[in-house]
Amino acid sequence: MTRYKRMFAGYYSEQNAIIVFAACFLPDSDCDNYSYVLENLFLKVKYVISTLELMVAEDYIIVYLNGATPRRRMPGFSWMKKCYQMIDRRLKKNTKMFIIVHPSWFIRTLLGITRPFISSKFSSKIKCVNSLRELGEIIPTEYVHIPPSIIKADKKGNSAV
Repeated sequence: MTRYKRMFAGYYSEQNAIIVFAACFLPDSDCDNYSYVLENLFLKVKYVISTLELMVAEDYIIVYLNGATPRRRMPGFSWMKKCYQMIDRRLKKNTKMFIIVHPSWFIRTLLGITRPFISSKFSSKIKCVNSLRELGEIIPTEYVHIPPSIIKADKKGNSAV
């Protein structure tokens, strides 16, 4: 088995970094100073991306955990666009996959609307999976920290099927 080491919210192997972003931890849009909080979060994302630019010489994978996230915690389209535009071409090129776990109707619609404006190469790297089991078929999830609320939502979603 390949050795894995911790990096930000995810882990990396000697072949690919795995960066995990859990939307359930985003601030609630009802909170005071929501714009200020999102702007500071954007600055933190910018810092992480600039650090990645220094560290990532090879391919890496981004996992976006959308499960257990109420709509009021989803960032707006303009904020997501700002984050995407901030990513350097080299980092976009080195992205092996961008996996969205438990995509909502909103996320699927957003992807459909924005695909014409995203390069076809990057667009082909976006994968949507409906369960943690499907995620496990793509990457080794035993080395990725998945919040308990997302595991619970996944089990609840799978029992309804």
